Amino acid sequence: MKEYTVLYIHGMGGGTDSRIPSFLNEHLNEFTPDDVRINVIVRTYDIDPNLAFPMICGWFSELRPDLVIGESLGSLHALRLRGVPHIMVSPSLGAAAWMSAISHFPGSAWIMRKLFQPYSPERQSLDFTRDILSHYSGIGREALTGSPKEGGKDYFFAFFGTSDHYRRFGVVILRKWRKYFGDDSYKIYKGTHFMENEYLYSMLIPKILEVLGL
Repeated sequence: MKEYTVLYIHGMGGGTDSRIPSFLNEHLNEFTPDDVRINVIVRTYDIDPNLAFPMICGWFSELRPDLVIGESLGSLHALRLRGVPHIMVSPSLGAAAWMSAISHFPGSAWIMRKLFQPYSPERQSLDFTRDILSHYSGIGREALTGSPKEGGKDYFFAFFGTSDHYRRFGVVILRKWRKYFGDDSYKIYKGTHFMENEYLYSMLIPKILEVLGL
C-alpha cells in the first residue's frame, strides 16, 4: 500500500473537525487506486502566530507531508513552509495586515471575539488580545518570500470564490496572488469563501490527485 500524507492547515476558528479536511478524509480515497491511500492530517494550532508557526513546523518535520493545503488564514502559515507543493483555498493574504492594523484601536480584541467564535471544543480558541493581533505584523510579507516572484521554487496553486465576502475587505486579494504567484496559479469557482462541497469534488480533489501524480 502506497501512502501519501497531506498536512491541512485550517482557517481561523477551525480545528480537527473542520469541514473541508473532514470531507477529504471521507471522500478523497474514493478516487485513488486500490493500492493507494491519502491521509489528510489536520491539527488545531494557536491563534497567536508567534506560537502557531513553531507548532506547525514541528508537525511538518514529524509528518514529512507530500502536500500542504492551507485554508483562509491558515494559508499564511502554509505558505511559509518550504520544499513541498502547496494548494490554497481562499488564501487570506491581506489578513495579517488587517489584524495588525486593528490592534491599534481600543476594543479591537473584544470586537474580534464577537465576530469570530469557534463552533466546537475541537476548534481553535479565538481568545484575542491586542498583543496577539499585533503579532500578525509582517506575517503577510514573510509568507510571500517563498513565492515565485521572490525566487521560490515550490509549487503553488489557489482557489478563489466569486462570492467571497472577504474580498470586499481586502482580506482575500486575488490581484496580490496573481502578482506573486502568476496568472496560471489559480482557479475561480462560483461560490463563497468556504469552498462548497460541489467544488471540493469537481476542483479540489482533482487538483490534489494531480499534484500527487495520481
